[in-house]
Amino acid sequence: MRFPPAFLDEIRDRVPISSVIGGRVSWDKRKTNASRGDYWACCPFHGEKSPSFHCEDRKGRYHCFGCGVSGDHFRFLTELDGLSFPEAVERIADMAGVAMPARDPEAERRESARASLHDVMELATKFFQEQLQSSVGAKARAYLRDRALTPATQQAFRLGYAPDGRNVLKNFLAGKGVGQREIEACGLVVSGEDIAVSYDRFRDRIMFPIEDARGRVIAFGGRALSPDVPAKYLNSPETDLFHKGNVLYNLARARKGLGREGKVIAVEGYMDVIALAQAGIANAVAPLGTALTESQLELLWRMSGEPVLCFDGDQAGLKAAYRVAELALPVIAAGRSVRFAMMPQGQDPDDLVKAGGPEAFEALVAEARPLAEMLWQRETAGGVFDTPERRADLERKLRELTGRIRDENVRRHYSQDMRERAQAFFGSARPARRDGWGSGAGKGGRPGQAAGRLAVSQSLARSALVRSTAGTMPMREAVILTALINHPQLIDEAYDTVERLDFDHGDLKRLHAGLLDAIAHDEAADRDGIVAALGRRGLGQVWETAQALVRRARQWPALPDAALDDAREALGQALHLHHSAGALHKELKAAEAALASEPTEEHYRQLLEIQTQFRDVQAIEALIEGFGVLSGRTGRNQ
Repeated sequence: MRFPPAFLDEIRDRVPISSVIGGRVSWDKRKTNASRGDYWACCPFHGEKSPSFHCEDRKGRYHCFGCGVSGDHFRFLTELDGLSFPEAVERIADMAGVAMPARDPEAERRESARASLHDVMELATKFFQEQLQSSVGAKARAYLRDRALTPATQQAFRLGYAPDGRNVLKNFLAGKGVGQREIEACGLVVSGEDIAVSYDRFRDRIMFPIEDARGRVIAFGGRALSPDVPAKYLNSPETDLFHKGNVLYNLARARKGLGREGKVIAVEGYMDVIALAQAGIANAVAPLGTALTESQLELLWRMSGEPVLCFDGDQAGLKAAYRVAELALPVIAAGRSVRFAMMPQGQDPDDLVKAGGPEAFEALVAEARPLAEMLWQRETAGGVFDTPERRADLERKLRELTGRIRDENVRRHYSQDMRERAQAFFGSARPARRDGWGSGAGKGGRPGQAAGRLAVSQSLARSALVRSTAGTMPMREAVILTALINHPQLIDEAYDTVERLDFDHGDLKRLHAGLLDAIAHDEAADRDGIVAALGRRGLGQVWETAQALVRRARQWPALPDAALDDAREALGQALHLHHSAGALHKELKAAEAALASEPTEEHYRQLLEIQTQFRDVQAIEALIEGFGVLSGRTGRNQ
């Protein structure tokens, strides 16, 4: 009989492959790491004295580096024990405690129909690939080239182009003998009772094939090349093959790229995944244009016990991170949680790896925050807890949070963690309570939580004012120097300010010094002269990197085609923010140190004053947004 793929996937996922193989081999104690599901043994398929046979529970695969055999649960039983495939399935199902499916002719018919739909999707994928390389794909190739995607990367992800015609794909498939019903079932055309003649769903779009866990194309995502199209990204509709909330982009490749650490990273979209893969980070996946779902979380947990979820560093990104934290909280368990990596504001993974290489992104991932910290931050950030009622309300919210966790053991540990955070946060001035919440002084304060009355330092630490960018080029500093170099008149207007500027980033320090040197040698009469002078000083690459970063972030008032008044206004805001960042950072450290050593009301008021200043500065934190009337640009291109 033919087994539904979902059934085979379920029993494979329920039974660790090491359990299937372990009865036939003796694991090597020196090389095996059972806690990570990583096992080594002498190969049962050929005689050997040293272990070269490896199996990994996370991937559900085995491979012998000696004789080359490899496979999954079923193949091991069919090749080593000589079982038929149905017999192997029945044995694994028995180990999984899952009943074998009854023979269902109708289900078998549907499975056969789905198999034919996979063939149609493969034909469409090849068609889009061919169109990308043809003359009609020139505009699409130029876009991909601007995004710095190499031909090898485009080929690896099977990128393509859907021509700008209503029936181009439909006619191609019809010419290959594909029926109208199959084309519609794949979601490749727009059809319906109110549509007289169906037409191609994807037109004038760069095409991203979406694959299932086995690497078969089940849907497409299309990125519009025309700015006039309402939907910049368009996904295939729900079909028999494709259910958007149950799929992660790049899942099959990411499983292979997990590496020894078994870490998977979820980013926002297709281009983030592809840019990371091109930089050598092959273990990234993405949801398909929507918020992460429970089903997608389950897929992540099948690959890694603690996936890292990346979000934008702005307020919207933080809100999305909190939503996922809420989603994951009830179903976490021992060895099953999530961590959160917040991107530097105004940057995506592509920006990060281009500015600082893959090491910059890996450093960000290494600093990802655990779920407990994200939940604590959400409940305390920006809050003032200066009365017993407010402190009691915080304790109530924390109890409600931990009470949502279904796993009893994990719930107990979370309750303890939140109690200790509250104790450290509120300090020693609280009287003891029988339920343990907030009792005593705790076990020492956590950084930035002195006196337990104001969560100001966490709020400041998340801000673009003081947040570390893991060694990458800071956007604000890049904007300032790019605006000055592209608009030299601004240097003349405020030379004293320009000369005294202090930058944190090493390359931008050198670029600033090179600019001052060019001015001193009368080589800064115009933009071209400055750029040439920087090149002669070996700073050409730094300049290109800074300007590319500003261009990718669409901070256009700093670019050469902006009106001078727009550039002047934007530079003024950036300089204001730059000076405020330095001053607030110093004041923050001093106030925290004073409060930690002497928790008096005066020191507490100082922290309150810093918070007020911080809120004032937030009002101008958009840097350059909102300006552009003089350049004829009152909005941003997405």
